[in-house]
Amino acid sequence: MKVQKLKKTLCLKEHTMKICGTLCVLLLIAAVTINGQAKAPKSYVNNYVEFDTSDSFLRDLYQAAERVSKDNEKDFKGETVLVEGGGYPFIWIETQPMGGEMYAKRNMTAAMNNTLFFINYQLPNGRFPAHIAYENDSIQPAYTHLQGFCFPHHALNLFYWNKKRDTEYLRTLYQSLEAYDNYLWKYRDSDGDGCLELWCGVDTGEDHSVRFTGTKLWWRWSGETPPAEDPVFPVESMDMMSYSYDARITLAKISALLGNGLEKEWKAKAVTVQNKIQSYLWDDKRGACFDRNRNNEWMPVLLHNNLRAMYFGSFTQPMADRFIKEHLMNPDEFFTPMPLPSIAVNDSLFRNIPENNWSGQPEGLTYQRTIRALENYGYFSEIATFGEKLINCVGKQNTFPQQFDPFTGEFSEADSRTSYGPTALSVLEYISRFYGVHVQFDEIYWGASGRDKHEITYTQHWDGDALSVQTKNGITTGAINGKEVFRVSNGVRVVTDWNGRVKKLISVKGAPQKISYHINGKKKTIKLNPNQVFVL
Repeated sequence: MKVQKLKKTLCLKEHTMKICGTLCVLLLIAAVTINGQAKAPKSYVNNYVEFDTSDSFLRDLYQAAERVSKDNEKDFKGETVLVEGGGYPFIWIETQPMGGEMYAKRNMTAAMNNTLFFINYQLPNGRFPAHIAYENDSIQPAYTHLQGFCFPHHALNLFYWNKKRDTEYLRTLYQSLEAYDNYLWKYRDSDGDGCLELWCGVDTGEDHSVRFTGTKLWWRWSGETPPAEDPVFPVESMDMMSYSYDARITLAKISALLGNGLEKEWKAKAVTVQNKIQSYLWDDKRGACFDRNRNNEWMPVLLHNNLRAMYFGSFTQPMADRFIKEHLMNPDEFFTPMPLPSIAVNDSLFRNIPENNWSGQPEGLTYQRTIRALENYGYFSEIATFGEKLINCVGKQNTFPQQFDPFTGEFSEADSRTSYGPTALSVLEYISRFYGVHVQFDEIYWGASGRDKHEITYTQHWDGDALSVQTKNGITTGAINGKEVFRVSNGVRVVTDWNGRVKKLISVKGAPQKISYHINGKKKTIKLNPNQVFVL
């Protein structure tokens, strides 16, 4: 996922001459968003979490994950950020806006800074830095490659985590995303066929992936001119197309909030991208997407990147259904004893390499992305399956590696990464989904999964409000500031608005079940199938 430390701690003088063609060093040093420095909201909400359980295994794991995450808070020239950790001391755009938004449950300042730093160092042409370092008392953005884009959805959700207090932030985010989408389509479709391209191996953060064997461009391609002589790149990419899709669908949502009249236009533009993915990269015979090489020919390797596309929301529902049923849950491909390898284990390019390598072993970052990927398409029972796999595996040692052996679940500690932030945040986030609270836009998701006969309490303190979940004797109760809003038997997620009005129940078990609920003075028992949504 990352260039090895020597390669990724590039100082400013090592790469300014290659950045953005003719852009000068002064422009790089002063690089800011097209709107100037993004203004922080006047105040951030104060958030923190309290958690306890009779399950000592889960309690110890939770505490270890919180400690690691706290240790990954760092000072960047007077501003608190959450770095990736585990030997990665910077903030990367492929991980840390997402990680920051997940960390908003505990520290809104770090969460916001993990987004605002990228906005503030966006180049005038719309390009974001791949990562941002703080070394020798200076902020050092790198523009040597793109390095993923786990940014739009999470940046928008921070507006809600901050209780919708700052519309100026929305305007800044809108202009930033629009500029980046324009950048992608101005530069990254070099043959004009409507499909965006990778120009080096780490544009998607796939360090060392054997699918790029033969390239001379593993680690960088910094300009806006496509590589002409490389045997591998440009590659027409489902990831790159998904970056644009997520930016555009988020721009549509922001347009609705701002009332600028452009919501339908951005939705239509997003659908255009989605249609191209389906018509050009989706192989209906195989039920999956495949990238195309520099000659526009299929690259037949079966990749977990399909799950990444689902994280961005760029698949249609039927595409997601097929990939999940035919591949993701297939034990011969991605549903290994420790699931989610980067390449299907029965593919000829799969490699079970324990060092930082996206050719095979499951990554903590993939577990982090899987939550949104499956939520986007209504696969809540499968989230429970993958989350329990991660919790039960990591809880054996309470350390947080970057990778796992897909067949044994053994930690891949060849790099001595035992404090890897995405793995720790994944654990905390799955716990919040199963037994706690998560805010997503105008809705609150309450976890009522239950954990055998254990008692669990989880309270999200959110700007003075206490959103509490208590599980005991097979029943989960949710309350806001001590006032009960629901009582249900375990096995569901409960969805409410911010005032606690229950909107729906979602089954999270892998088999049909009976659920009893007590909501608004009404008691009822219903039968739910896996992933079934019951609307109240």
